[in-house]
Amino acid sequence: MRLGVLDVGSNTIHLQVMDAHQGARPTPTTNYKVELRLTEYLQVDGSISQEGIDLLMAAIEDAVAHGRDFKTQEILAFATSALREARNGAFIIDQINRRFDIDLQILTGDDEARMTFLAVRRWLGWSAGEILILDIGGGSLEIAMGVDESPSQALSLPLGAGRLTREFLASNPFTSKSIKSLENYVADTLKRNLPPALSENGANHFVATSKTFRTLARIASQWYGDSPKYLEFSSILGVVPRLSDMSRAQRADLPGVSNTRAQQIVAGAIVARSTMDLLNISELEICPWALREGVILRWLDWMEN
Repeated sequence: MRLGVLDVGSNTIHLQVMDAHQGARPTPTTNYKVELRLTEYLQVDGSISQEGIDLLMAAIEDAVAHGRDFKTQEILAFATSALREARNGAFIIDQINRRFDIDLQILTGDDEARMTFLAVRRWLGWSAGEILILDIGGGSLEIAMGVDESPSQALSLPLGAGRLTREFLASNPFTSKSIKSLENYVADTLKRNLPPALSENGANHFVATSKTFRTLARIASQWYGDSPKYLEFSSILGVVPRLSDMSRAQRADLPGVSNTRAQQIVAGAIVARSTMDLLNISELEICPWALREGVILRWLDWMEN
C-alpha cells in the first residue's frame, strides 16, 4: 500500500511517500519538504507565534495535498521536539488534526530513539550485532543501543543543532568565545546525562543517521578523502575548527550544504565530535534509514498483529 510519513520537525515539514507492505522493503515514491524553522517563531513565554502557526498550517496543507495527488492511502503524521516543547503545542496539534483530518501525534524523545533504532536494525540486519546509533536533529540528540529490534538503552538530550545554534551561535562569523561556550555546554550535558551502560558500552557497530551526519560525512569526504558512507573521528576533529572559522556564506558554498544547514552545521559538528569522543567511537557508518522509515516499519508491524 502507499503510505505517507509526515514529519513535523524543528527544521522542516517533510512528507515522504512510500510503497510498503509487511515483509518488504519500503520504497520511496515521492517527497515534499518545506524548510520551516519552527523554533525561530518561539515567543518569550515558550509558545509559537501566530505567524509561525500560519506558516505551519500552510506547509501541512501543501504536504497533505501532495500526498493526495500521489494517491497516498494513509498519512502517518508525527511531531518532534519543536511542537513537543512549545507551550501551545497541544493546541496547535488539535487544530491541525481537525483541519486536515489527520492524526498528528507527538513523539517523545524516547520514541524517536526507539523507532530510529528499529530502522537501523532492519537496514543492517542481525549480523551487525550490538549496535549503537546516534541521530542529531534540530532540537535533540538521540542515542540508542541494543542487540534486538528494540534498544536496551535509549536516550534523548536537548542537543539539537538548531536549538544550540539559536542559544549559542548568534554572530556571523561565530566568535571563539561562543564556540568555546557551546563546546563546554555540550560536553558537560553529555557527561552529566550519559548512563554507564552507554558511556561504557560494549557495542561493536556504531551508526549515525540524520541529515547532519550525512552532511558532515560528505564534507569530510571532500576535505580528507574519506568514504562518504562513514564519518571518522580523526576527520571530525579537523572539520569542527575549519567550519567554525568560516562565514555562513562560505559554509553554504560547500557541497550539499543548504543555507539553513550552513547556519546549524557547526553546532551539529560539535555535538558529533563530543559524543564520539565520550563514547570512544572511532568511526560511524552512515545509515540511509532513520525515523521516518522506523515509523512505517512500526506501523506495518502493528497492522500485522
